[in-house]
Amino acid sequence: MNLFLNTCSKYLCAFVVLMFFPFSNALGQNRRTMDVKTRHMSEIRLSDPAILADSATQMYYMTGTGGLLYTSKDLEYWTGPFVVTKTDSTSWMGPHPMIWAAELHKYNGKYYYFATFTNRDVKIGVVRGNVIERRASHVLVSDKPDGPYLPMKDKTYLPADRPTLDGTFWVDKDGLPYMVFCGEWLSNWNGTMEKIRLKEDLSGSVGEPKVLFRASDSPWSREIEDGVEKPNKVTDGPFLFRTSTGRLGMIWTSWVYSTYTQGVAYSESGTLDGPWVQEEKPITPPDFGHGMLFKTLEGKWLMSVHSHKDVNGRYVRIPHLFEVDLGGDRLVVGKMIR
Repeated sequence: MNLFLNTCSKYLCAFVVLMFFPFSNALGQNRRTMDVKTRHMSEIRLSDPAILADSATQMYYMTGTGGLLYTSKDLEYWTGPFVVTKTDSTSWMGPHPMIWAAELHKYNGKYYYFATFTNRDVKIGVVRGNVIERRASHVLVSDKPDGPYLPMKDKTYLPADRPTLDGTFWVDKDGLPYMVFCGEWLSNWNGTMEKIRLKEDLSGSVGEPKVLFRASDSPWSREIEDGVEKPNKVTDGPFLFRTSTGRLGMIWTSWVYSTYTQGVAYSESGTLDGPWVQEEKPITPPDFGHGMLFKTLEGKWLMSVHSHKDVNGRYVRIPHLFEVDLGGDRLVVGKMIR
């Protein structure tokens, strides 16, 4: 039960955000503002922070769970939040979907919004007493980094009969675009990391998903169930990178008992197909996770993560930045700078 509450807490956090900042489906309202002001990064509460460094505008754009956007010139002070998404109310998402783990990616001159959308009014099954809501990773598009981000042709990217989440973007050695995502542990009881090929304009998917690895493959993520210690069930927050030697890696997050923790895996083939070999130990301090990498406008690699702490029964998530070294054949996490 603790695992269920800890894992689902990020989803409850997203629900709270939506209660206070409901999304409008009126096109003219997409860039509308709420309590917009400039804040220090330490003042922002945000799960799954993802940052795009845009050379065209010389600005940084940060989004995450909740679907809100902040902008910055220096990575220290951020202006926002702004609502920049427009979803199709006639699609499976319904009129007011929850938005989790959003990411911004620039590709072939356009900007893409990868995110997990949940329609709480649609139930797709019950597994071990848990009601499974309709939830999937999806992609929106814009001509500008600050949106508005709009739906494309395909209304469904991933199978409708199981929940998927935390989709991220990668162009593999074959030159083709892919989405890498998690198959949620609530439905399979052993979370998966999977890939699916995307159309060239990212407007939909091609073919069927392929499993890359499972939560139980990790040597560092652990839990106790019915008094027995075993591998943790959760796969969360994948993000791909290459080191300076060309080695392909993936950071991803799970739990060590009740502690939110991030690890890394490397592909022996140098492609998404793997096989993927998990590092023995986590790469960040305890209670930090869902990391995403980006290169600053000055060319320095950083990792955005959120801290994950229980403060008097309330989960608090604050975005942070860590220095990252990709100069060798593996990722090395340095000091926290924000």
